[in-house]
Amino acid sequence: MVDYGPMQAELRELALKKDAIIIAHNYQRPEVQDAADFVGDSLELSRMAAGTDAKIILFCGVHFMAETAHILSPDKKVLIAEIKAGCPMADMISAADVARLRDEHPGALVVAYVNTSAAVKAETDICCTSANAAKVVSKIPEDREIIFIPDRNLGLYVEKMTGRRLIMWEGYCPTHEYITAEDVLGSKKEHPAALVVGHPECLPEVQNIADAIESTSGMLRYCKASDAKEFIIATEMGLNYRLKKENPDKEFYSPTKKAICPNMKMTTLSKAIKTLREDRYEIRLPEDIRARALAAVEAMVSYI
Repeated sequence: MVDYGPMQAELRELALKKDAIIIAHNYQRPEVQDAADFVGDSLELSRMAAGTDAKIILFCGVHFMAETAHILSPDKKVLIAEIKAGCPMADMISAADVARLRDEHPGALVVAYVNTSAAVKAETDICCTSANAAKVVSKIPEDREIIFIPDRNLGLYVEKMTGRRLIMWEGYCPTHEYITAEDVLGSKKEHPAALVVGHPECLPEVQNIADAIESTSGMLRYCKASDAKEFIIATEMGLNYRLKKENPDKEFYSPTKKAICPNMKMTTLSKAIKTLREDRYEIRLPEDIRARALAAVEAMVSYI
């Protein structure tokens, strides 16, 4: 076992010295999560950081998440711990793609999952999270066409929950698509008493056999409130660490060892320390992009 205590203490001491807040996504390495001031999902973290007096935000996550932090906190310096940590799903659609969709479907409202770049958000009407996507779509007038980007699996889930037909982009999360129904059923056979909790980024056949479909934050709440003692967690394996930490009397299983996001695991304590010490990897956006992306994020609030 590696003792990460000294490096965690060094990172926290550096953050205190530089008036920085450390935020880490639920899929980050355990030792990185333990060093953070806040752990959560992407938008939740950006909102938390925006509400603090810290001058610097050190984001331990992937690129679009750090962009979102800058969108909400333009007065703070936002650093991403590892500049190479991207999101394959976010990279599957560009601002030009959105413009083309608008040309093909004039009058349609564009709803963008937060797992998109700031440039894409700037070309959309409303943002959503995996937790509120169905609620956002359900509030849109029924005579209005809806373009939903970029995740087809989340889009299919929203269609199922709302009965609305969406014009969907064929994007997806490779990590969640590694989780198959066969994996889940095999895990259920090994742990018959376990409840299956899936993420809406999972394939429809996985969603269909789950006891609950939740965002990462929703999974944390669901498992904590449940009387069950065992859970099969169909999302990136990093969440299991926090689940176990918050529910030491319960057991959590991943249906497959393939459910690891390599981009999330790029961030290490040593990289976080170096980034904060050197003020490297600052995320800045052109103000027109930031302002338009912010409008899409703020529009979401009026729909939920």
